[in-house]
Amino acid sequence: MSTAPRLTALDALHRSLGATMTDFAGWDMPLRYASERDEHVAVRTKAGLFDLSHMGEITVTGPQAVDLLDFALVGNISTVGNGRARYTMICQEDGGILDDLIVYRLGETEYMVVANASNAQIVLDALVARAGGFDAEVRDDRDAYALIAVQGPESPGILKSITDADLDGLKYYAGLPGTVAGVPALIARTGYTGEDGFELFLKPEHAEGVWKALTEAGEGVGLIPCGLSCRDTLRLEAGMPLYGHELTTALTPFDAGLGRVVKFEKPGDFVGRKALEAAAERAETAPPRKLVGLIAEGRRVPRAGFSVVKDGVVIGEVTSGAPSPTLGKPIAIAYVDAAHAAPGTEGVGVDIRGTHEPYEVVALPFYKRQK
Repeated sequence: MSTAPRLTALDALHRSLGATMTDFAGWDMPLRYASERDEHVAVRTKAGLFDLSHMGEITVTGPQAVDLLDFALVGNISTVGNGRARYTMICQEDGGILDDLIVYRLGETEYMVVANASNAQIVLDALVARAGGFDAEVRDDRDAYALIAVQGPESPGILKSITDADLDGLKYYAGLPGTVAGVPALIARTGYTGEDGFELFLKPEHAEGVWKALTEAGEGVGLIPCGLSCRDTLRLEAGMPLYGHELTTALTPFDAGLGRVVKFEKPGDFVGRKALEAAAERAETAPPRKLVGLIAEGRRVPRAGFSVVKDGVVIGEVTSGAPSPTLGKPIAIAYVDAAHAAPGTEGVGVDIRGTHEPYEVVALPFYKRQK
C-alpha cells in the first residue's frame, strides 16, 4: 500500500505559484514553476529561490557528540570550528557510501547532520546504531526545520536587505544564527548550484513569511522561484555528485574520486576504516574507473545507465546526463575505465538507443563561477 507523499510547509504556496509537482523521495516537491531553462539561467546570472525542506536534519548533542561523529563518519569532525560546516560521508563497514552529508557545528557540543532526503532514515538509523557507548544523543529533527535556499550572484544583496546577520563576514561553508524577515534562522553559506548563496534553516511555521520576504526583496534583481529540475542541471554543470547516481553503496569515496573526504589521520577508529585503507591503495595503484565529464558533439541527451563506448567496446557508464543551458550542449558525468579517462581521449561515444554518439572527455566541473 502506498503512503501519501509528505508535504513541505510551503506546499500551498508552490501550488498557488503554478508549480509542477513531483514525488521525490516520498515528498511532494516542485519540479519547475515555468521554464526549467529560465530558472537555471536565473541562478547563474541573478538569483533563484528553492524549497529544500525535504532534506533530513539530524541533531547530535552531548559531551561526546564529536567523538560519535568522528567514529560514525569518515571526516575529521573534531577540526570543525564553531559556526563552520564540513562536507563528509557516512560509509558502511565495507567502505560503500551510505550518503554524503554536510555537518554543521552549532555549538560547543551540538552538531547538525544534513542528509539527502532519500537517505535520511538510513543515516538516522546508522547514527543511532553507532551511538552505543558514546555519551551523546541522536535526534531526528526532520520535522523541526523548513529549509529555503537563495542561490546566485544577487543572493547576498537580497538576503542582506532582510537580515541583521553579518553576511560579509560569513565564509563559504559557515553558518550563523541570525534573524531573517524578523524570525530566527540558521544562515549557512552553502549550496548545490555552483553559485554563491545561502541555505536558511527555520521553523516550518516561519517558512511562508520568509519565502514571501525573499521574493519581495529579490523582485528588482530578477529572483525567481526554482524547482528540483534546474537544481539538478546546476549541480551537474558544477560537477557535484548526486546520491544514487555518482554515489552508491557499491562505491567507496575513492572510487568516486572523493577520497579527500576520508581522514585517516584522525584519532581513533571509524566505521569502514580498514576497507577504506584498502580502497585508497587500490585507487593509487590501479583505479578501476574514473569519474569524468562528457560533452556532446551532437544534440542527443545521454541518461543515467547509458553505456560509454570506444571502438565498439563498453568502457563505462553514464551516471547523470542533461542538456546544459550554460554550455548549450548535452553533458554527462560518467565512470569510465581509467585507460580512457584522460581529458581529450579520442573516439569516445555514448550508446544512445543503438547509435554511438560522439562525446568529448573533459575534466570536471563543466562550469566554475568567476569569483
